[in-house]
Amino acid sequence: MSAAQKAALRAEALAARLRHGGDPAGITGHLTQALAPHRGRVLSGYRPMRGEADPLPAMQAHDGPLCLPVVTGRAVPLIFRAWRGGPLDPGPFGTWHPPESAPVLTPEVLIVPLAAFDRAGNRIGYGGGYYDRTLQILRAAGPVVAIGLAFASQELPQVPTEEFDQPLDLIVTDAGIVLPAH
Repeated sequence: MSAAQKAALRAEALAARLRHGGDPAGITGHLTQALAPHRGRVLSGYRPMRGEADPLPAMQAHDGPLCLPVVTGRAVPLIFRAWRGGPLDPGPFGTWHPPESAPVLTPEVLIVPLAAFDRAGNRIGYGGGYYDRTLQILRAAGPVVAIGLAFASQELPQVPTEEFDQPLDLIVTDAGIVLPAH
């Protein structure tokens, strides 16, 4: 699939997200349930932007260390800084992250934002490849769980994949929890 075709799928899914939104209470309830087995593990999430599903209520209920991603440059893996609800600094691309004074952590469980997903655990991100690069490195170092978070309206019948794409281990939506058929 060409980059233009993938960009068109991304745009379609993002438009569906804005058009249909979803149920924030369903997101929080299902994500809290999905995180329960990971108690005590380092959890990374994100501060939502542009209509993304909000992981923050479920994250704040997590019994374990929390961190948020930091974009340090174009086409490089993310780093993660500790966060427990304090102020955030603005970052590139409209992101927000903990201040440089926050310690760097290595997440064991990641809540991954996305534009679109399919039931096989594939995702379309925002086109920068940040999570694919990061998950590849983290998975090479040890076990990591990647949980995609989206509204059910962002599901596509099939997401095209490329060699470097990293699959999701679980997908949480406002409609429920999807166990991918890898």
